[in-house]
Amino acid sequence: MLRSMAIRMLPRSFRTPEAASVPVPRRSPGPLPGARDRIRGAHRLGATRLTVPVGLHTGLGCDAVGVPARFGFKILSRLPAKGCVYADSEWWWWLVPGGSDHDLTWPLPACYAPGAEIPDRGPRLIHHPDGTSPYTPPIPLYLLACQLTGTTPSWPAPPVGSTL
Repeated sequence: MLRSMAIRMLPRSFRTPEAASVPVPRRSPGPLPGARDRIRGAHRLGATRLTVPVGLHTGLGCDAVGVPARFGFKILSRLPAKGCVYADSEWWWWLVPGGSDHDLTWPLPACYAPGAEIPDRGPRLIHHPDGTSPYTPPIPLYLLACQLTGTTPSWPAPPVGSTL
């Protein structure tokens, strides 16, 4: 009785001896033309340039420094002066004068973006400066980024000359 009940519980395809035969291997269909490019493109982000609000002067050029969002509030609250700050779901970006990476290596995971061109995740302006400058002073920002990432700040010392 248990055997007949067990057989009734199995799907019909398992009840017959023909179902025990080895299935014929089938080749899975290949990707449709262009499908691989669409898949790769889904993971790739476009780029966007951060726009400076009207009325702010960018005579020094514009670059941007980004940090993961988990550091955003900590840096913003500790900076003595703040320029334009942009945020998206994953990164916060500070506008700095062009060339603020000269002789500096920004600590990972910070990201330096020349020309303020960043991945397009829909950044929005979250802090507008009080004055007419869109810039955050880069040295305090660099020191805070180093502090939060546990990196020792370093930059080359200027050559010392002697007039003796």
